[in-house]
Order: sequence, then structure tokens, then C-alpha cells
Amino acid sequence: MAKIYYDTDADLGILKDKKIAIIGYGIQGRAHALNLKDSGLDVVVAEISGTQSFEQAKKDGFNPVSAKEASAEAQVIQILVQDHIQPKVYNEEIKKNLAKGKALGFSHGFNIRFKQIKPSKKIDVFMVAPKGPGSLVRKMYIEAKGVPCLVAIHQDASGKAKDIALAYAKGIGGTKAGVIETTFTEETETDLFGEQAVLCGGVTELIKAGFDTLLEAGFQPEIAYFEVLHELKLITDLIQETGISGMRRRVSNTACYGDLTRGPKVINEKTRKIMKKILKDIQSGKFAREWIKENTAGRPVFNELLKKGDSHPIEEVGRKLREMMPWMRSERK
Repeated sequence: MAKIYYDTDADLGILKDKKIAIIGYGIQGRAHALNLKDSGLDVVVAEISGTQSFEQAKKDGFNPVSAKEASAEAQVIQILVQDHIQPKVYNEEIKKNLAKGKALGFSHGFNIRFKQIKPSKKIDVFMVAPKGPGSLVRKMYIEAKGVPCLVAIHQDASGKAKDIALAYAKGIGGTKAGVIETTFTEETETDLFGEQAVLCGGVTELIKAGFDTLLEAGFQPEIAYFEVLHELKLITDLIQETGISGMRRRVSNTACYGDLTRGPKVINEKTRKIMKKILKDIQSGKFAREWIKENTAGRPVFNELLKKGDSHPIEEVGRKLREMMPWMRSERK
């Protein structure tokens, strides 16, 4: 069983005499910076001047500077910009400022796992990864609660890397819910697999396949949309709140029986073999190399596939139907 840490396992005092740099004031960055600040810690924010995030940081009471300036004055540097940007920011602005005794933090292990960032052996390298969006991390903190986090140590140069990581997790509220110990490798590989095979790739293709099947059988697109996409949230909410077993006991017996008997016909042994191949490609580094090459080339495949997905009939139907739903936020059309 995984080791789980709570408030009593973490000492916030370890960070009291240290300045913490939050590199990137996006969804996670904003939550981390505000929570750490409200925990009584010294926080400096790095963001690009003129951006919306820069202006938001100023509104929140910070004086944002460059990543170079922030990493020079801080003892703990947490990188919260997107994965594909991290190596450039690290090499050009942060690397030279990582003196012995400093700590470098991440909330996702991609660039450490696939060696796009290779920190000096003289610094600590840790990960604190909240298992929820930044907005929830902030909301739970304000309510004196917390979002569960993952913690991992890649390098322990000081002998206190885990103490620093747990203190950081406590500063953002994670230890109130529980912080689960993992490794950079485990977090990265499971995260990528979940995104590709289930949460994003698996679910979206399943939705489109169901929609196409109903249209080809002559059913109205509006009805198909409701049955294979709109009602998905009802099911995923039930699963998140009560588990798969709980969901099955909260839907109709008809739906439950269809789940138990037909689900394995859709997600069958062939599907499971493909999932294993996807995981193998992640673990071998094949996917990472492909994604890094794609970014270097200007994302031609990414952009083409994204554009193609936007033109699927389910998107047009969805936009029209969501206009009928006043509770939907307009920016999410």
C-alpha cells in the first residue's frame, strides 16, 4: 500500500526562511502562489509581462518578474508552465541560478522522466502534484480543506528533500486531504496512460463511435448527442463520488444489466491489448520522443488532427443544443 502523509507529518517551518518562486501563473500556478502566501510563506511569481496571467498576478497582489529573476532570489523553485515549454524556460532562465542547496519542484514528472531537464546533482528535485484543477486547490484551501496530492523525490542532495516537498504540500493545503508517495516515473507513466487510453483518447473516441453508429442507423443527431455525450457527466459524477459499484446501484437495473453484459463486448481483449501497447510506447519513451519531435516541427500533426476533430458532426450538433441549456457557460460552447 502507498505511504500517505497528513498535516502532522509535515513541518511548514522548513520553508519559513526560504523564498519560493512560482514559475508560471496559470491555473495551478495561481492556486499554489495564493495558498502558499496565505500559509505565511514568502512567494515570488514569474510570468511574462503583458499576458493575462501577468495582469492577474498583479491583481492578486504579486509583483511578477521574469523566471530568471525569480529563480535567482528564491531557494525553492516550482515550475508550473506547460510541459513543452519547461525545458526552454529551465535552460535559458533557471538553470544558471540553481546553486547548491536549492530545490527544484514540479507538478508533473514528464521532463524529468524523459530527461528533457537534467538538473545538477547538487540540488534537491521534488514533485508535489495536486490531483485536481487549480481552481479546486484554491477553493478547498479557502474552505480549510484540501485536495489530495502526490509527492515524489528525484534527487535528495540536502537530505531534506522530502521534508521540503511535504512542507510545500502542506502550504498548498494538500496534507489536509492526504499526500500519497510515488515516483516521477510512476506519476508520469500512469498520467500519460490515463490521458491517452481512458480519460481523453478513450472517452472521446468512444463518444464519437457511439454517435456515428446511431446516425448510421438513422437516428436523429440531437437524440444521439444526448444519449452518448450529454448524459456522460451524470455517469462520471456518480463514478467519481461513489465508485463503479456505486454508480451501478444508482442507475436503473436495465442500465446496470446492459453495463455488465455489453460493456465487455465493447472494451474487449483486443482493446486491452492495444492499451498495453500504448503503455509500452509510453514506458519506452516512444510517445515522448514523438511529442517532442512534433513540437520541434511546429505541431503539424497536432494542429491537423485538432482541426479535423473540430469538424466532426457531433461538435456542430453540440453547439446548437448547448444554446438550449442556460446553465452552460458560454465560453465552453
